[in-house]
Amino acid sequence: MITVDFRPLIFMLKTLLKRYFLTGLLVIIPIWGTVLILKALFVAVDGILGDLLVRLVPSHYVPGLGILALIVLVFAAGLFATNFMGRRIVKWWEDWLNRVPLVRGIYSTLKSMMDILSFSEHASYNRVVLIQFPKNGHYCIAFVTGVTKGEMQDLAQEPLIHVYVPTSPNPTSGYFLLVPEHEVTSVDMSVEEAMKLIVSGGLCSPSTSLASAVTAATKWGTVKQPERGVPIG
Repeated sequence: MITVDFRPLIFMLKTLLKRYFLTGLLVIIPIWGTVLILKALFVAVDGILGDLLVRLVPSHYVPGLGILALIVLVFAAGLFATNFMGRRIVKWWEDWLNRVPLVRGIYSTLKSMMDILSFSEHASYNRVVLIQFPKNGHYCIAFVTGVTKGEMQDLAQEPLIHVYVPTSPNPTSGYFLLVPEHEVTSVDMSVEEAMKLIVSGGLCSPSTSLASAVTAATKWGTVKQPERGVPIG
């Protein structure tokens, strides 16, 4: 009697089913999760003003009208906060919120998060550089914000430039330094890439290697490499 061993075939089928099933999960779960998150976000944002609009215009309300009304409201709030009277009212409102113990912690946290998101837009950075800070041999990312002029430059023995050294993960705080220009190393990296690197604490690496991005020439002209043993202060 001839017996057929189906175990290799069964093993192969199990392997194929497992591989295809796992591959299907890897494809479907991100898509499904994205749809669920977008749907929940749409419902949540639309419901902020949607419930009010349903009561005001029940016969003319359509889904999505709440989001449109919210966009108009945010735009109007920004327009109001940019004029003189609006800035004074917003300042008074923030001062009042900062006096309430529980509200102060929540508001300051959210305000810091929004400051981080808008930081790169408000900052007028010219270029990304490396400087030896806080001591020789330890490099950190910094942003050039200007050139030293006036009395401070007259007191120095060499050209100085303004650099801002942000802290991680909150780049809205940091150190403002006046650094001799020959101690600055120019980096071929955009402000956005540098900001991602700082906020992520080095987890989000730039598209190019930081070591290979160091260059001695920029649109400002030639920038010398930092000399060994030259003090930063």
